[in-house]
Amino acid sequence: MICLRWLQIGVAVFAGTLLSACTEKTAETYQGYVEGEYVYVASPLGGRLDQLTVQRGTIIEDGAPLFALEAEKESAALQQARAQLSAAQAQLSDIKTGRRLPEVQVIEAQLAQAQAQAKQAAIQAERDEKQLAFGGIAEAQRDDSRARAEATAAQVRELTYQIEVARLPNREQQIKAQEAQVTAMRAALEQADWALRQKAVTAAKGGEVVDTLYREGEWVAAGAPVVKLLPPQNVKVRFFVPETKVGAIKKGQPVRLVCDGCAAPVEAVITYIADRTEYTPPVIFSNESRAKLVFMVEAHPQPNETRLLHPGQPVSVHLL
Repeated sequence: MICLRWLQIGVAVFAGTLLSACTEKTAETYQGYVEGEYVYVASPLGGRLDQLTVQRGTIIEDGAPLFALEAEKESAALQQARAQLSAAQAQLSDIKTGRRLPEVQVIEAQLAQAQAQAKQAAIQAERDEKQLAFGGIAEAQRDDSRARAEATAAQVRELTYQIEVARLPNREQQIKAQEAQVTAMRAALEQADWALRQKAVTAAKGGEVVDTLYREGEWVAAGAPVVKLLPPQNVKVRFFVPETKVGAIKKGQPVRLVCDGCAAPVEAVITYIADRTEYTPPVIFSNESRAKLVFMVEAHPQPNETRLLHPGQPVSVHLL
């Protein structure tokens, strides 16, 4: 009787094991690994690394300062560009307003003097005309008086025109040329400001500082990465699905990731399915490979759930 009872228990346990095995087999589970798309942060300009503000392994926010290169040359170029723009703008303003008031006043004084001389010359010419009629002077003296009167009158007209011109702005072509010079100086200022800002680099996206590739005091070539970042949105999981199963999955399908040491499963969403087959990779985190042709599939977890995942870490991917 006791033996029969133990036999019944054994059969029940065996049946439960079979049921569990069947259930696990129906739930599509694949082995994959965590992949990270790193961001290598560099400056387009070279220089000595004066300041490294992050350390390997730290988590930074968007816009956090990363490093700064020496910028004495760029600072001087920015000051020069500002001074040149200010000078060009002042010259443009001067061209538009015409001559300064003291210059106009000098011409006005010259005009007053010329008018007095012209008046005196006109009186003398009229007097000599009368003297010539009575035979009191020679005809040559009368001619000299007449010529002097005409010359002084012409000088009055010239100075009058000079005052009118002095009160007018410069020619339109000169103004346009100076405006173009101001535009060029403003562009040079923007370029100098851009170059200075490139010497202090910040993080476009926050994440983990995976590595720092230079030390303070070292020379950094233009375009050479200084900091290696891993933003959380760049963490993904790759797994391979047999050719006979790929038709049953689709983009946007949720999956559940299980990893060693994870306190709870991590939810993710399929974001990419390869459009061509490939042979089963020689290294794949799986106990058995039953298909020769597989499709690579990628899934992205939520950025706030990637703290438990590390590139290269094996995970189990459960399709939902």
